[in-house]
Amino acid sequence: MSDEISNPLLSLIHGQGLIDDLQYEEVAAELKRNASPVIQVLQDFGIMKLNDILKVMASSLGTEVISLKDRQFTPDLLGKIPAKVAQMYHCLPVGTNHGVLQVAMADPLDPARTDEVQFAAKTDIQVVVADPAEILKSIERLYGQEENESFSEILKELSDDTGIAREVVEAGEDADAAEALANEVPIVKFVNLVLQQAVQDRASDIHFEPFETEFRIRYRVDGALYEMAPPPKHLALPVTSRIKVMANLNISERRLPQDGRINLMVAGKQIDLRVSCLPTAFGESIVLRVLDRSSINLELETLGFPKYVYDFVTEVIQRPNGIFVVTGPTGCGKTTTLYSCLRRVNVIDSKLLTAEDPVEFDIEGIMQVAVNEAAGMTFAKALKSFLRQDPDIIMVGEMRDLETAQISIQASLTGHLVLSTLHTNDSPGAVTRLVDMGVEPFLISSTLMAVLGQRLVRTSCKNCRTPFEPTEQQLALLGLSPHDLGDKVFHYGRGCSNCNDTGYKGRKGIYELLVVSDAVRTLINERAPTVVMRQKAVELGMVTLREDGLRSIFDGDTTIEEVVKYT
Repeated sequence: MSDEISNPLLSLIHGQGLIDDLQYEEVAAELKRNASPVIQVLQDFGIMKLNDILKVMASSLGTEVISLKDRQFTPDLLGKIPAKVAQMYHCLPVGTNHGVLQVAMADPLDPARTDEVQFAAKTDIQVVVADPAEILKSIERLYGQEENESFSEILKELSDDTGIAREVVEAGEDADAAEALANEVPIVKFVNLVLQQAVQDRASDIHFEPFETEFRIRYRVDGALYEMAPPPKHLALPVTSRIKVMANLNISERRLPQDGRINLMVAGKQIDLRVSCLPTAFGESIVLRVLDRSSINLELETLGFPKYVYDFVTEVIQRPNGIFVVTGPTGCGKTTTLYSCLRRVNVIDSKLLTAEDPVEFDIEGIMQVAVNEAAGMTFAKALKSFLRQDPDIIMVGEMRDLETAQISIQASLTGHLVLSTLHTNDSPGAVTRLVDMGVEPFLISSTLMAVLGQRLVRTSCKNCRTPFEPTEQQLALLGLSPHDLGDKVFHYGRGCSNCNDTGYKGRKGIYELLVVSDAVRTLINERAPTVVMRQKAVELGMVTLREDGLRSIFDGDTTIEEVVKYT
């Protein structure tokens, strides 16, 4: 029950006048700060007692508050809700009332969750209210020993289910039939299991891909894609429809791309999924970006900067004006770096505004604006409005065009600190990209303070990391000879159960910092090509991405293959 789910309860209590505006603001601020349940926060602050909170919830639902102590849970009663459903939705069957199953839910105010449980239970349910902590303990005690249904078991069940294959053919273009199919218990179970499996394996993206003769599901862990056992081809329509139902998208629209969001509770953690649907020749391809709020750490210290980069970045983001750009390909952690910078400068005497596409993480104390090109809300439009909002620091998700770049420069010249990203291969390339966009070189040289290039490389699994002697061929890839090594040791991951036999677990950044000094400014004004600027920067002491990658290899953090691949 994190803030997204629990806020309806806070609003309900506030709406009934049981807490005043000041208490409401205090609790809301605490919910944003950490993921404690709202019930817990209200008690911790001494604002309301547990019993009173439960009564308010029950009253709004027209139901009763029950105690789980001394209640009899027979195998027959527990069997009415499968263990997987109880654990995923935090719900517990507690009895029957005139043939209707009574279910205690840790979050009874979420109607979507109630509907999901009703589908899974295949019977009408009546929600009752109980202490959420008691519900979770009881689920663990009563269902904890049950064997979880495995991915292969449910795949076999679906492959043998000829009824679903027939319904898919009959559904055709009928949106209502597709929705009914999406809500069938085996499909709901299958999709939930795929999401659960991917989140447990620390996936950053989940891909559902329909082809002419097969339907593939792959997920990306630490930047590499892995394939799950492929489900039968006929499941493509019900599975994609199921995801669209969960993301509140239009099921009948299969010709245009759609975007949406899903909020899920997986293994007690609040997970945000960003959904992107793309029509293809053989059905809709869906990609889910997994945003696990509990695992993200937006502190500059945790980014793994070399000391000189850390010192420079912490100093540059304290300056009153100028532009600081982070560059690199998609998915290299640019947004995380900028968020960490914003967290550092997010103090009470500074006004911070961000324009993002989309807003990935909500940070308390920062005004975050989602860019929506379709509705005419572009980066440039947001920036123009920002300048009338009296900001101190502005973050622009990406400088995509000349107008955005020009307004960013204008903001910098009028006394604002601007943080932004660019898609270029290295840090000197960012300057050339701005010139190519049409920005005047003298404007770039007078506002740009530094460019940070970065990549993410997979880190060797600490559990199975083994030293080895690299071949001359491997060293040649890095531009080294055996004489350069001295006593340096190379490592690789053998593969173990801890890293799913990949040899890698987690990722770390490698960095390249171009500081815009007087010599670099002169080159910018002369419209010098990237190669010349790069040579000058290296002369002045810039550590390249490849050199920083070597540092990570010698520290035993990553492998030769990873550094060669990304630099």
